[in-house]
Parts: sequence; C-alpha cells; structure tokens
Amino acid sequence: MQMAKQIKRSIPILLTVLASTVFFSACGLVQRETSQTTGWRYNDPETGGFAVSSHTLQEKGPGLVFVEGGTFVMGGTEQDIMFEWNNIPRRVTVSSFFMDETEIRNVDYLEYLFWTSRIFRQTNPQKYFDALPDTLVWRDPLAYNEPFVENYLRHPAYHNYPVVGVSWVQAMDYARWRTDRVNEMILVREGILDWNLDQQEGGNHFTTRAYLEGQYEGLVRRNLEDLDPRGDGTRRVRWEDGLLLPRYRLPTEAEWEYAALGLIGGTVDERITDRRTYPWEGRHLRSDQRRSRGQFKANFQRGPGDYTGVAGFQNPGGEITMPVKSFWPNDYGLYDMAGNVNEWVKDVYRPLSFEVVADYRPFRGNIFQTPMRDADGNIMFDENGQMMMEPVREEDNQTRLNYRRADYIGHRDGDQASAIAEGFEVYPEGATLINDFARVYKGGSWKDRSYWLSPGTRRFLDENQATNDIGFRCAMDLIGAAPR
Repeated sequence: MQMAKQIKRSIPILLTVLASTVFFSACGLVQRETSQTTGWRYNDPETGGFAVSSHTLQEKGPGLVFVEGGTFVMGGTEQDIMFEWNNIPRRVTVSSFFMDETEIRNVDYLEYLFWTSRIFRQTNPQKYFDALPDTLVWRDPLAYNEPFVENYLRHPAYHNYPVVGVSWVQAMDYARWRTDRVNEMILVREGILDWNLDQQEGGNHFTTRAYLEGQYEGLVRRNLEDLDPRGDGTRRVRWEDGLLLPRYRLPTEAEWEYAALGLIGGTVDERITDRRTYPWEGRHLRSDQRRSRGQFKANFQRGPGDYTGVAGFQNPGGEITMPVKSFWPNDYGLYDMAGNVNEWVKDVYRPLSFEVVADYRPFRGNIFQTPMRDADGNIMFDENGQMMMEPVREEDNQTRLNYRRADYIGHRDGDQASAIAEGFEVYPEGATLINDFARVYKGGSWKDRSYWLSPGTRRFLDENQATNDIGFRCAMDLIGAAPR
C-alpha cells in the first residue's frame, strides 16, 4: 500500500519531466546543460531562461548539393586562344558551401512568376513584369526561331529545360524569393505557422527578415515557449534557434569554378592525381565507357553549323538546350557544369581580378551595407517586405583596419583611389563595357565551342541584359560544420 502511494505521488513528477523533455526535443533546445564559463544552467527559467539550441548542423535546403571546400588553382590552365589574359592562374581557397544540383529550370521559374503574380499583380503589376524573362532573346534576323519565342518558357514540353532570357538582376531577385519561400515552408513544417494563402503586397506576406524582425505575424499555429521569465510565455522563432536557412544566392566565380572542376574525384590523400580540362576526368569531350563510347559529355556546338550531329545518331542530341540531367554529373553530383547554358555568377568583371582579389573566399563586388532605421531605431522595410539597406558611411568606420568605405567594386582595379595609389587602370563609365555593372558568366552553352566548356574561361555581360544561352543556379553558405 505504501509503495502504491509513492508511485501515485511520482506520476505527476514523471509527467512533468516527460513533457519538459518533449518540449526541449521539439524545439531543438539542449536539455538543461550548464555553462562551462559561468555555471548557470541553459534553458532554465529559474536561472534567467538563456535559450541554447541543439540545431548545430545546418539543414540542406531543397535542390542543393554539398560541395566540400579546399584549395585549387583558379583561372585558365589551357592556352589562352582569345589572348585576353583575364584568367591568370592563381591558387586560392574556397570554403565548403551548397550549390544547386541543376540549373534553374523553366518550371522552377514559372513557380516564381505564379507567386509574384498572386501577390503583386493586382496592386503592383510592374513587379510581375520585371520578373518576366525576355523570351525575345530567341529571335534572329536570319533564322526562324518564333516557335521558341512562343513556347520555350511556358510549354510543358520545356519544363525541365534551363530557363534563359534572365538577367543577372532577375536571377538575384529569384534567389531572394526562393530564400523566403523555403524558410516559410520550414516554419509551416515545424508547426510554427499555418498555411497563409491570403498574403498580399504591403508587408502582409512572409519574408525571412520581416518575420525575424517582428514585421510579419502570419497565421500562428504554435509559437515556441519563452523561457525568459520576463516574457509573456511564448515567442516567435529567432535566428539563434538554427531552424531557418541562410540566403540562396548566386555562387561567386571562385565557388562556381571550384565546384565545376570537381577535383574531389581525382585526389588521393592530399595529392591531386588527375589534371582536368573539363568537369570530368581526362582531356577528352567524348565518353570512353563501353555503353556510351563516343557520346559527348556536354551539350555544345560541335563545329560550324553543327549543333546536333547527323540524323539517326544525334550527338550530343540537343538542337538548342537540353533537359537538365541529360548528361553525367561531375564528382560533386552537379549536372551541366559544362555546356547546355552559361551561368551567371555573383562577381563584377575585371580583367585583373585573379591577380588582386583575396586568396581566401575571393570575390569582387562588395558594397558594404547596413539596415536603414527610423527615428526610433527600428529597422525599416519596403512595400515588398524586404529590409531596406543603405551603404555604410565612411565617417563611421575611421578606426577600422579591414574596411572603411562602402563601395569596393573597383578596389585595386578600376576606381580612382586605386589609380592614384597603385597605378591601376581606371574604367570610366560609358567609355568601356568593363564597368561596375558588368557581371561574369561561365560554363559554355549549346551555342559555344568546346573552348568555353573549361571552368577557367570567363566572359561578361551587363547585369540587366539577357541572352538565349545564359541561365543560372543558386548557392548557399554553409554555417558551421558540414552536414552528416
């Protein structure tokens, strides 16, 4: 009888412990660990409620492949037949990151257009029209390409083909939209928010920054428990919880080139055993495997007037672009890193970039910004729910050692300060196509010769222009340790 009473008294305590365990597990919080430096317990309201998440490994976003970083020789390693001298080899190191398995397809971009139309077309139709690809890029004064103008983007036969006619600016906008949709889906999946199909322009739609800053409420299903005794009992998800993903973005030129080479497949210990001209082993364009012997490994122009090969054995088989995954992936599992369509990268073009950029995570195009704030110190958002940014002010950074001004696009190659200090060439706006709006694209395409399939080659185009042979894919930073 005495034992039965003890068990009965223990049941509420056990239920409380179980409920607490379930909560901490569901919310990704470590279970009452103790600080190694202060001795105070984490995630305990009795000791202040400092919340520490157990989500220490970043989730892999939809469509992405993990690319383990490392050192490599960036730039052209073959004869510079164009005599441009704009890709001089240089050893650099790239951090691990994520990259899209394939180029963005027409169906992917149509999803973006649908969402943009649903949110903005009634009140701000220009937002939708600005997102539309330029389907007229298919026109040629001396060719009959009207069927591509009418069908390539929207007909379901082309759903799995890479989107083209998209400018660099449009690609950046797509990546921003994709970030918000993926993070909204994570909050719905975790039971934090419910489906909200009545989102509208004017801040009443989800963006990651608006949610984190409390500017978007949404249809709340279950907020997290607030362990801070000063709170009201519940709170929204914070960046510190580790649930939300960082931005989708365009890869930097160094990242794209490194991922395209796929050197991970040709290394033994710390030795690179096989030199590569293309994203595959060897220096050949055709397969030497028994079942596919003689087939080209990428979609490119074989020769003058020859895009397909002869009837009965079309090789590579595409008159223009081809569906993604039509060829073999490289050793990172990435498809079409050579041929099919060229791809935008994040960098501003400069001929001497390889000589002067940093040797760790190299990139040219930095304009350092800070959030705009109102008179009360609150972050400001525009009508599209995007956080408003402004360039950092030089007078606020006079004591910094790493940077002071905002704009470093032309640093040591093209701006006035560099010309005075180090004798570099200045690129005056309007006098040359090499300016702050010239963006790099890489990879070769269905209308290019094999020379451009080498990852070290590079070309440039104005960020607001588009062609029928340039598409894009997205990348994402890896935060912390690699996924397992």
